[in-house]
Amino acid sequence: MTLKLTVPNMACSACANTITNALKAVDANANIQADPKTKLVSVDTQASENVIKEALAAAGYPVA
Repeated sequence: MTLKLTVPNMACSACANTITNALKAVDANANIQADPKTKLVSVDTQASENVIKEALAAAGYPVA
């Protein structure tokens, strides 16, 4: 399943790395594209949408 999420707090590549690491902790096989310019995170994962959103919020990047 591919999720496309808007993360308004993502401002730079370091933010994108933090987001990627937080999501990899939930699903190590996830394919993650985090773009600070567009504030979009695309996640191809087997984890549920709720789990992904909770992981982002826990990392300090709640979904809009």
